[in-house]
Amino acid sequence: MKEHKITGLSCGHCALKLEEQIQQLPGGERAKVQFNSSKIVLDEQMDMDSVRSILSTENVRLESDGEPTGPNWLMIGLYVSVASFIAALFTERMLNSTYVSIAFYAVATIASGYSTFLKGLRNLTKLKFDINTLMTVALVGAVAIGEWKEAALVAILFGINELLESYGMEKARRSMESLLKVAPKEALLLRDGTTEVISIEELAEDDVVLVKTGQKIPSDGVVVYGKSSVNEAAITGESLPVEKEDGETVFGGSINNEGVLHVKITKTYNQSALSKILALVQEAQESKTPTELFINRFANYYTPIIMIVSALVMFVPPLLFNGPWGEWFYQGLAVLIVGCPCALILSSPIAILSGITVNARNGILIKGGAYLEQLGKIEVIAFDKTGTLTLGEPHVVADQAFHPDFYRIAYAIEKSSSHPLAKAVVARCREMGTEEIEADEITTVSGQGITAAVDQKVFRLGNEKIIGNTHISEDVKGVIDRFKEEGNTIVLVASETEILGVFAIADEIRKESTDIISMLHKKGIRETVMLTGDHPTVAEKVAKMTGVSSFFGGLLPEDKVNQVKSLKRHGKVAMIGDGINDAPALATADLGIAMGKGTDSAIETADIVLMQDHLGKLPDAVQVSRKVNRIIKWNIGLSLGLKLLALLLTIPGWLTLWIAILSDMGATILVTLISLTVLLHNRK
Repeated sequence: MKEHKITGLSCGHCALKLEEQIQQLPGGERAKVQFNSSKIVLDEQMDMDSVRSILSTENVRLESDGEPTGPNWLMIGLYVSVASFIAALFTERMLNSTYVSIAFYAVATIASGYSTFLKGLRNLTKLKFDINTLMTVALVGAVAIGEWKEAALVAILFGINELLESYGMEKARRSMESLLKVAPKEALLLRDGTTEVISIEELAEDDVVLVKTGQKIPSDGVVVYGKSSVNEAAITGESLPVEKEDGETVFGGSINNEGVLHVKITKTYNQSALSKILALVQEAQESKTPTELFINRFANYYTPIIMIVSALVMFVPPLLFNGPWGEWFYQGLAVLIVGCPCALILSSPIAILSGITVNARNGILIKGGAYLEQLGKIEVIAFDKTGTLTLGEPHVVADQAFHPDFYRIAYAIEKSSSHPLAKAVVARCREMGTEEIEADEITTVSGQGITAAVDQKVFRLGNEKIIGNTHISEDVKGVIDRFKEEGNTIVLVASETEILGVFAIADEIRKESTDIISMLHKKGIRETVMLTGDHPTVAEKVAKMTGVSSFFGGLLPEDKVNQVKSLKRHGKVAMIGDGINDAPALATADLGIAMGKGTDSAIETADIVLMQDHLGKLPDAVQVSRKVNRIIKWNIGLSLGLKLLALLLTIPGWLTLWIAILSDMGATILVTLISLTVLLHNRK
């Protein structure tokens, strides 16, 4: 399958029709016409002339195979129409020349309405009823009863309407396309001491590339030489630079701010985090939300119903109530125009596309419009603890020294260990400015801790089992009990005769967690729940510190699934985890959200991925999604409401053709402008 860029596609209903026709061609069964991204996906063996012929019926052209886009005939036609309409008004009023004015009105009508007229005629021969059919019948009817001025005005206003539809979608598309341009195109390959410029598609694993100041890193890799700060906004949405040096992981698409880096490629570009993100964002553009699917189904019935209502308006009053035929025929034509579902069809796609774009800029990967819509309906959010509300790294939260050498001995014993608890102890000792000395005869005691000699004396470091028969005073016991009651892991340092001190270690809570939970509640999330496999005492401590509504500790993966099922009985539930061990719970929830920073498992597992690997942008994503949902409801209400008001004007006989088209155009303008306000989110 090959992707082609197309131009001139401004109507979602037209895209569906084109897709149906192309799919009937030989080899066209899998063809897709993508309205939101303005692309067409075709089998490479298809007859392109036949495809062009079908596209031309809607004034759509191929761009990706080099075909010139040509002038904007819609704009040119509008200029001619407006000029002709003004000339007609002048000749009618100043020169009192009816025939000349009719000629100008005819030119104005044809210049703006000829393409609609041709499409409508084709549809009538096939008994297909859409926007073009309605407009064609209305234009022919207006001319038939001598309403040339009305016909010309309707054609002009409908042309403006089409232009506005095109503008709204193009604005949203350009915003998305600017996001997709972050992908690098070339790489500077290091080989035998020389450099060679190659396409990123040619990069292979273990290749080493040179990345100069201001250049994009071509694909995921590891720094093997150099030190610099890197802008990872393409991946995380955060522009604050991240320091990188030897051994550090870097992502394709991130920018080297200063210095020179040598990066060893660990993934080809097609397998890189950035490539997967961009592919998923593109796919997300074309996924249909439940609301969009409903609108499309509704439009299929809506148009024929409008034609029936129009016929009733034309014939019932004259036949049953002796109404004037000409007047009610005119009213019936106006009803046809009111029935154009342009604004209704545009109610959702521009807002959805804008919402996906804004979130992607913020480093929040939403895999489809349906998930964006679902996020806006979430009432309960369940959080995994480790790595989500906490950093997943041990941290000394409290300590108590009973001897001056406490930190000095602990540092000497632990500084060469790679154990997570040892790292926490070392970090605390360095924070205290502890003198660095050496320990000898270091021996690990399984399940207990470490023994070592410092200054020719034996010391023990570990849990309560390591201290053996060493005396524990009541004061020391009180401190140990207090630390344990608070849900901490205890690390003791002891000599052969006394306890030197105690470290209380726990998983460090993310700095932003408390504020994020508070913000989520303010954004309308009714309940926040923490689900963890840790001991209930630890869970209670973290729950109190973060402010979640409730918590459940000591859970196995299947227990988390059952808790999510239980929560779903009370509303829409989102589950947030790391995308690996929480996969069952993520899949069970109405919406799965993964903490990832570009990891494959996170990108593939969840419906939404927080690429920053923290919760900072989650309230923003909730706010954007709720705004999109509100806008879609407003748009549907406006488009149907304005039409209903216009239809009510038929009761006293006040509905005119130009009021009818203005009601539809007014709805289209409002729907487009309101939807585009999503793109302004967070832009000062």
